[in-house]
Amino acid sequence: MNVIKLSLSAIALSIPAVSFTAYAQAQAPMTNKEIDAQYKADEKKCDGLKGDQKDVCQKQAKATRDNAKADAKQAKEQAESRHDATKKKRDNDYDVAKAKCDTMSGNAKDTCMADAKTRYGK
Repeated sequence: MNVIKLSLSAIALSIPAVSFTAYAQAQAPMTNKEIDAQYKADEKKCDGLKGDQKDVCQKQAKATRDNAKADAKQAKEQAESRHDATKKKRDNDYDVAKAKCDTMSGNAKDTCMADAKTRYGK
């Protein structure tokens, strides 16, 4: 009985993770080429319309394009920011490791410094 409860719990806990992954992939920003291609396709849909309907259709196509480009820019900036933060953390951790190594002497210090350089990519 406990095995069944555990299995059901494991399944129930894994469903949100799978759903989130699918959602994240669906929300991935498009590249500029993809955005431009989608914009051209959306504009073609407007060709058969006339008057106000065509104007609204074109404005919607432009708004969709501009929104997608804004999302792509934001995603790029977030990725760069994450990279910068990760680098800064690694540099800080390396500084701490060096300080710890400085408390040693001789071969132990040399080994410690070599390990720190290897670990933190220096």
